[in-house]
Amino acid sequence: MGGLLIEPGWLRQAFGIGAIGLWLALLAVLALAIRERWNAHGEWSRKLVHIGGGAVVPLAWLFGIHRWLAIPAAATITLLAWFNHRRRLLPAIEDVGRASYGTVAYGASITLLLLLFWPQRPDAVCAGVLVMALGDGLAGLLGPRLASPSWRVLGERRSLAGTATMALTSLAVLLAVAALAPSGPGWPALLCLALIATALEQFAFQGIDNLTVPLAVALLWVLTS
Repeated sequence: MGGLLIEPGWLRQAFGIGAIGLWLALLAVLALAIRERWNAHGEWSRKLVHIGGGAVVPLAWLFGIHRWLAIPAAATITLLAWFNHRRRLLPAIEDVGRASYGTVAYGASITLLLLLFWPQRPDAVCAGVLVMALGDGLAGLLGPRLASPSWRVLGERRSLAGTATMALTSLAVLLAVAALAPSGPGWPALLCLALIATALEQFAFQGIDNLTVPLAVALLWVLTS
């Protein structure tokens, strides 16, 4: 399967790599600016990177980025995320006040999905990554700020508002990807995928949901297509 809109070619590849690089640089600058301006809300900068980072996969699909470029790039970013987690060189993209390997798991999940499905099923990779990026990202922002019943799962707080945000956003993302894919799951399967993603997101101990949610969604997407 080629690019979503733009046919692959060396010029397209170069333009795509440049666009992705600029996007990541912009995210880093914005995250640092938010961290500087609203230091009391350090989670905002991390969530910006979490949500915005998901756009890299649709961009790679759009420009038909080759496998031998996409996989090493994702693996390198994952290693840098691990190094940053250890050294805290850029705290703007790390968790605040709690131990978590979420950023590293996020990069690892993208790398694994690229190894498994790129470029044959970019729709599956997009489905898995965007559900995590947008669903979990928005749930993490809105859940703590909207009054609703809450509970704890393995020590992590979960709320009705955050869970509902995850479920609705996941379904919206899956519907959007299905509309763009040549073949995708039907309505019942998409609804089940959204519910499974929401259930897995409940178990977020040390950021493990950043690995389980994308992998489960992508694998089930392929099996139900």
